[in-house]
Amino acid sequence: MVHSAYDSFQLINNSSVKIDAIESYGHNLLLSCSDGSLRIYCPESSAGDPRFPPPTSSDFHSQSLELKKEPYVVERTINGFSKKPMLAMEVLNSRELLLSLSESIAFHRLPNFETLAVITKAKGANAYSWDERRGFLCFARQKRVCIFRHDGGRGFVEVKDFGVPDTVKSMTWCGDNICLGIRREYVILNSTNGALSEVFPSGRIAPPLVVPLQSGELLLGKDNIGVFVDQNGKLLQEGRICWSEAPATVVVEKPYAVGLLPRHVEVRSLRDPYPLIQTVVLRNVRRLLHSAHVIIVALENTVYGLFPVPVGAQIVQLTASGNFEEALALCKLLPPEDSNLRAAKEQSIHIRYAHYLFENGDYEEAMEHFWASQVEINYVLSLYPSIILPKSSVILEPEKYMDIGGDTPDLSRGSSSMSDEMESPFPHALDSEEGTDLESRKMSHNTLMALIKFLQRKRLGIVEKAAAEGTEEAVSDAVGHNFNSYGNGRPKKPSKGRVNISIGSVARDTAAILDTALLQALLLTGQPSAALELLKGLNYCDARICEEFLQERKQYNCLLELYKCNCMHREALELLYKLVEESNSDNPPAELIQKFKPEMIIDYLKPLCGTDPMLVLEFSMLVLESCPTQTIELFLSGNIPADLVNSYLKQHAPTMQTTYLELMLAMNESSVSRNLQNEMVQIYLSEVLDWYKDLKSQHEWDEKTYSPTRKKLLSAMESISGYNPEVLLKRLPEDALYEERAILLGKMNQHELALSIYVHKLKVPDLALSYCDRIYEAGLQHSAKSYSSIYLTLLQIYLNPRKTTKIFRKKILSVLSTQTPGIPKLGPGPVKSKLRLSKKIAEIEGAEETRFSQSGTDSGKSDGDTDDAIEEGTSTIMLDKVLDLLSQRWDRINGAQALRLLPRDTKLKNLVPFLGPLLRKSSEGHRNFSVIKSLRESENLQVKDEVYSQRKRIVKITGESMCSLCKKKIGTSVFAVYPNGNTIVHFVCFRDSQNMKAVPKASPLLRKR
Repeated sequence: MVHSAYDSFQLINNSSVKIDAIESYGHNLLLSCSDGSLRIYCPESSAGDPRFPPPTSSDFHSQSLELKKEPYVVERTINGFSKKPMLAMEVLNSRELLLSLSESIAFHRLPNFETLAVITKAKGANAYSWDERRGFLCFARQKRVCIFRHDGGRGFVEVKDFGVPDTVKSMTWCGDNICLGIRREYVILNSTNGALSEVFPSGRIAPPLVVPLQSGELLLGKDNIGVFVDQNGKLLQEGRICWSEAPATVVVEKPYAVGLLPRHVEVRSLRDPYPLIQTVVLRNVRRLLHSAHVIIVALENTVYGLFPVPVGAQIVQLTASGNFEEALALCKLLPPEDSNLRAAKEQSIHIRYAHYLFENGDYEEAMEHFWASQVEINYVLSLYPSIILPKSSVILEPEKYMDIGGDTPDLSRGSSSMSDEMESPFPHALDSEEGTDLESRKMSHNTLMALIKFLQRKRLGIVEKAAAEGTEEAVSDAVGHNFNSYGNGRPKKPSKGRVNISIGSVARDTAAILDTALLQALLLTGQPSAALELLKGLNYCDARICEEFLQERKQYNCLLELYKCNCMHREALELLYKLVEESNSDNPPAELIQKFKPEMIIDYLKPLCGTDPMLVLEFSMLVLESCPTQTIELFLSGNIPADLVNSYLKQHAPTMQTTYLELMLAMNESSVSRNLQNEMVQIYLSEVLDWYKDLKSQHEWDEKTYSPTRKKLLSAMESISGYNPEVLLKRLPEDALYEERAILLGKMNQHELALSIYVHKLKVPDLALSYCDRIYEAGLQHSAKSYSSIYLTLLQIYLNPRKTTKIFRKKILSVLSTQTPGIPKLGPGPVKSKLRLSKKIAEIEGAEETRFSQSGTDSGKSDGDTDDAIEEGTSTIMLDKVLDLLSQRWDRINGAQALRLLPRDTKLKNLVPFLGPLLRKSSEGHRNFSVIKSLRESENLQVKDEVYSQRKRIVKITGESMCSLCKKKIGTSVFAVYPNGNTIVHFVCFRDSQNMKAVPKASPLLRKR
């Protein structure tokens, strides 16, 4: 127990019946007993004394009646007040009502306890909360929460009724919402729409406990921990109350919180860290409630009152026992006579108390009081002579603190004194042994930890001021003023320290002292991770001092970050590469507590890709072999020019060139230049050719064998458009890699040769059909006119005899020798063969009718064709493939041209799958066009009729019709009508007006009689 905050006094002793609930009303006590009676107790001094009648409502409001510190006796008893045990009672002061929770919730008029209203819907309710400001009552019954409003008279009006997930154990109003403690968690219930928002889970041992505070905040219990939250359920940062056990009830009377524990009542301070103030041993406590300034503790048959000890007496106790911190906290509760004098005294106590704590080893608390005294950091750092500080223009002014410690001009730990009102609790002088012991403790772990916390608290404001100074100087420099800019403190290529900081920059000098000291303290206390975080953010560490300090202690991670924040990237990368090499060696140095991996170099290089790409390429080559994928991704994500990376890889790591180009194309093909696309395909082809030569030398080559590289080559040839197919075609062998040759010929628009390879060399007609489909669909997208003839070309290849290998080789050589792709040429064969190929192309276009027989002979062949047929030998027409093609692609083939190419002896029944849908489509088209023609003819007639009706105009001349020009009657004279149909004039008047130009731009005459 620190000191006595409350005095315990027995108010009621040995009640004859068991106490179920208790409440105070003025200086009286209201006890609900187990026999259903309500007993009113009054102070013994006023019992039966006519001078002290029972308080009326007017007396209660006119004066503050508190419980008296004396025994209480029964004044009167109301039998049958409740039928079932009373769960809770509460006096509603502003409304002169007593609320009772038993079988249901009832309201009684005070002071005669007449039953005013009973809320029958609250039958079975186990928890409630009353909002005094608005007169709202909420209660929980099973899994329902109901809200009632007091109408100001004798009744209550139901407002809302909401369902909740589980049984409510505790509840209270928080603003306009309700905080509920259900079985497993705390939730906030919106009293308007019933929406629930979770706060956090409740404890596993004790039931939920919701305690409202006067500030509107809440104290929520989680087993033996009390958590502060705001009205919205958000956690507050004031800390946590840690009770010795889980409390059943908590009442708050500033500056203390009183908790009802199983074996005693515990009093704790509401000031962080919420220390234990007092323990009152009372067992079997049933109720704990707050009445004015007294805490009422009800046992089964006894009632105690905890009366607060006067604040002045508490301060005396704390001061006498050396509890300066608690004394300072209680001082704030006293109304100060002079605020300035009070502040000066408090500052003096803080500094004195800080030195006292520092000498007694409580360094953390000492720094707290140094912080409260607002002393300069240089003053505190003077207690740590081993920490190296940079030279600074900041000069400590001892006279600034002369008045803080009282009459002494110095605040050294041996001579600090309090004001005249307090006596120093520690000696003014230290002997030599104590001084030596104190010096040995100055650099201990605890002292440095306390210093770290002090510097971290100071750092935010100091760094903000330093940054503001740098911003102001940068702005001044930008508008032309000759001031040292903020960049001088952090140059792009600095030397080994920050030697360019302006002498007049007090805030930045202070920041440099603080950060340099903080970094050393963190590392001396074994917190390299915290030091690393310091260096990663905005910092003002002195580069020279910190570099030497880190090298001496081999803190390489921090040293790397120091180089990085000072833009010393080459030094950082050289050190990092050295550490990687040492980590991967067989006997790594013992001081390397961490294994440095090549990926760390890649991570360091990522931010440098946009600023220094050559440095990135230089050091990435060191880890390219060990981390190829990550290095390639670094090039791709860093926006380094692809040509630069490719040339660098080609020179230093040619094996990784393909991987880089593949990833580049996978990300965005359009961003890769044609040169890089062509180079990648060339690399694939070289690997495939080497693989082909190896298999051929082993006599294992098969055209249908596909290696992973060959698959990549075929895919690249089809999808990439940036390479030169003619160059690649020259590199292919004459007797192999036919599929690659077909793709290249297709890229050169040599469709007939490509299809011949698919049909006659590879013997895969499905590939030929897929090829035609691609050409046809590409032609549709580009509105090409000749795309539909590709199927006729395939049809002709099926119907023509297969060419010999020699003739085919000549055609390929002819294609390679031509300079105009897209015009197929034959090699140096017979002239008649060339004429025959031209003739066949003309036949495909429908120029002539050529028929092929099943034997492959052509009735229209020339002599040269016969020679070719002899040279080729016999070959069967692929009529089945022809019919399949016609049936599958009938809608893409010109039917008339296809029929001209078929052999004369082709059976008509075999053409039904082709001609059937073709004729149906043709007939349907003919019908549609006929309908369209009829509709247009009808439309034409309608337009003509409209024209006739518009031209038909009737003008009626009566005896009253007058000329619009001369204003005389028309009579039987010749007249003219203007186009509007309403203006009638004499023809003579119209002619005269035309001659005289009386009517400018007159319209032509419509009708003349």
